[in-house]
Amino acid sequence: MPRFEPFRGIHYDLDRIDLADVTAPPYDVIDPHLRATLAARHPANVVHVDLPAHPDGGGDAYRHAAATFRRWLDDGTLLQDPEPGFYVYRVDYLDDHGRSRHTTGVYGALELSPPGEIPAGDGQPILPHELTTPKAKSDRLALQRATRANLSAVWGLSPAAGLTDLLDTTSAPLARWTDGDGVTHSLWRTTDEQRLQAIRAAVSGAPVVIADGHHRYETALRYLTEQGEEAAHGELASGPAAVMTWVVELADDELCVQPIHRLLCGLPAGFDVAGALSWAFEIGEPVEVEPDIVGRMQQEGFLVLVEPDRAVALRPRTEVLASTRDLDSCRLEVSLRPLPPHDVVYQHGVRQVVDRVRKGEASAGVLLRPATVRQIVEIAQGGERMPPKTTFFHPKPATGVVFRSLG
Repeated sequence: MPRFEPFRGIHYDLDRIDLADVTAPPYDVIDPHLRATLAARHPANVVHVDLPAHPDGGGDAYRHAAATFRRWLDDGTLLQDPEPGFYVYRVDYLDDHGRSRHTTGVYGALELSPPGEIPAGDGQPILPHELTTPKAKSDRLALQRATRANLSAVWGLSPAAGLTDLLDTTSAPLARWTDGDGVTHSLWRTTDEQRLQAIRAAVSGAPVVIADGHHRYETALRYLTEQGEEAAHGELASGPAAVMTWVVELADDELCVQPIHRLLCGLPAGFDVAGALSWAFEIGEPVEVEPDIVGRMQQEGFLVLVEPDRAVALRPRTEVLASTRDLDSCRLEVSLRPLPPHDVVYQHGVRQVVDRVRKGEASAGVLLRPATVRQIVEIAQGGERMPPKTTFFHPKPATGVVFRSLG
């Protein structure tokens, strides 16, 4: 089975450094402006190693990141814990309806195995839940080769009922901070042997669904292959046979799943998008795109086509799409096939879709409803994958909370 083990985490010296100054969003949602802002916030902000840039604009950015990481270890900016532990991490936030929500998970070392394969032993597989977009993985691989560390975690989901109850958040946290988006982050470390065993057994006893970080997981597999047969059978607490993973219980009250909408770009001028989609969708009434539109879409069962001068409801023709999975991203993927050549751009946020269409940056946009936790589990356990960029788990865990050495 994919064993889940405690490890000797590397983290910032919490007596000297405020994690609000040095943590960052995941590397793949940071644009150049945000990177510059984060880099200027603190000389040890994690972007200096996780999203590296050579100071003179040239040279090997990955070697520079590795040298920086080693320097932080040498000068005490980073400390490594003396014994293995699990790291409990929680985010508290308000959802789109202003309700208080939280997500609690645990960082550990998850045994690597190709997605969908049953590892040796009793066996519970690693399950990807959606396809990945074509994207060079050489960046993450070069960084891992240079630093020999997991700098950011894969996000895994576990159907192990009761996992959250094993994650003690009643004691005072090692650190607590609130970011610029109003999300509060808290960190605890668990070393009690009885609790370690309980967490280990819970996660290792069920399949793990990859929620976010498919590319990081695939990079870790490739790195392990490079290290040879001996590394594949090495210990999991350190070394390339495992990858640092934040595991969250697959439960509705622990997860906030948002949709990723679609922008249709490069269609011929004046092309009738609504008419082209009418074979698969009933073109409905005009819709006012308000902040709570996705909630209304979920209640009333429609998507929204956003055009420069209007927005209209799209109701799936279930009889036509009967062989297509009951998922907006699947239905839209099928319905777009007859259209002239065009590009599909993935866009999070209703307002961003409307603004880009009205500015002429896209021919049209389609607002989707989010996948449910039940759909994610059923599709992953069935050995299928959703289309790319179907789910957006919110909020994203911060990078820089803890690191893991690869030896």
